[in-house]
Amino acid sequence: MRELRTGKGLSQAGLGRELGVSRQTVNAIEQGRYDPSLPLAIAIARYFGTTVEEVFHVD
Repeated sequence: MRELRTGKGLSQAGLGRELGVSRQTVNAIEQGRYDPSLPLAIAIARYFGTTVEEVFHVD
């Protein structure tokens, strides 16, 4: 997700504002410390114009 965010020139706080979550939530997702809810994962994918599977890789 970090690559998508920085590719749009957004800070973590900026993306958080766009998605209605905190900067800390964006940071935790990017660091792999937090798995977003399904609605948030879908919102992130839609924001970037891609699929959930392309944003979040199952390890």
